[in-house]
Amino acid sequence: MKIIYVVGARPNFMKVMPILRVMKKYRPIKNVLVHTGQHYDKELSDIFFKDLHIPQPDIFLNVRSGSEVLQMATIMQRFEACLVKEKPDLVVVVGDVNSTIACALAANKLKIKVAHVEAGLRSFDATMPEETNRIVTDHVSDYLFTSCKEANQNLKREGIAANKIFYVGNVMIDSLYYAQDLIKRYGVGNFKIPKNEYAVLTLHRPSNVDDKKSLTKLAQIIQDVSKGVDIIYPVHPRGLKSIKQFKLEKYFQGHIHMIKPLGYLNFIQLITHAKFVLTDSGGVQEETSVLNIPCLTLRANTERPITLTSGTNVLVHMDKRKIFNEVNKIMRVHFKKKKVLPLWDGKTAERIAKILTCIK
Repeated sequence: MKIIYVVGARPNFMKVMPILRVMKKYRPIKNVLVHTGQHYDKELSDIFFKDLHIPQPDIFLNVRSGSEVLQMATIMQRFEACLVKEKPDLVVVVGDVNSTIACALAANKLKIKVAHVEAGLRSFDATMPEETNRIVTDHVSDYLFTSCKEANQNLKREGIAANKIFYVGNVMIDSLYYAQDLIKRYGVGNFKIPKNEYAVLTLHRPSNVDDKKSLTKLAQIIQDVSKGVDIIYPVHPRGLKSIKQFKLEKYFQGHIHMIKPLGYLNFIQLITHAKFVLTDSGGVQEETSVLNIPCLTLRANTERPITLTSGTNVLVHMDKRKIFNEVNKIMRVHFKKKKVLPLWDGKTAERIAKILTCIK
């Protein structure tokens, strides 16, 4: 049996690697890692491969950036050629990036079975590009691995057969536990600001960073927040470009410490010791919930509602009053909001592997 695993952007690495690590135990299954190159920065990619002990991709499609349509078309074209040559029995895609939907569609058209890891998540916001990617990928997949019961319900409401759905837990958390173990054993770089005396900011979503009005409003709010607590901001290239383009540098000074993007281990260490996190990232909502770090999400919705009901996440969007109310609560009171997140136990990859090895 031959399985192709697809990665295209940074979050994909954390979802694929735990599965690959477990699948290596099963022989004679041949595992092939394909990197589309959707988001590729040699320095950042090298850090991720090193941090998570990821083997170099067997196949690199070298797609690079471009308009969404052009990028997806290029991925499909190059991945189709890859599939014709490799003749896999199964393609595993993860998450909701352009590589996910493009490779799932290409495999589906060639009658190759598709497994989607992190299936069934819905924000119910049609303006999010990722929402279309999630829905289409789920509907062309043969095996849907979900991280929460809400995802199961979403898929069933959309008419997907129950025998295609497998509730396995959150594979991202497998990587989080793996990272914590590596940090304890080997350590990583330290930051000058004392532990638990800073907040962390991450911004990358187009709705927040590509629109001048939205980014300006967020910048002003974040600057005001920084008057009460230092903020460490690993700047996503997309956000940095917009900050410069819109001439907003004046808002990101003083107690806002802009730093280069971090490798995975450094980033996990950073948020582990943060007072709270301000973010628009879905993955960070999950990681902070497991780490028991308060998370204020700068979005109007989330495709991960379990982080609201059982995690540490609060949706604040760009509501200045709500943001300051939540920040004041966090700063005044020792925060404790630990609840059980079912199957977010670091063993999701093992459950996925047992199912994959039974596919005929």
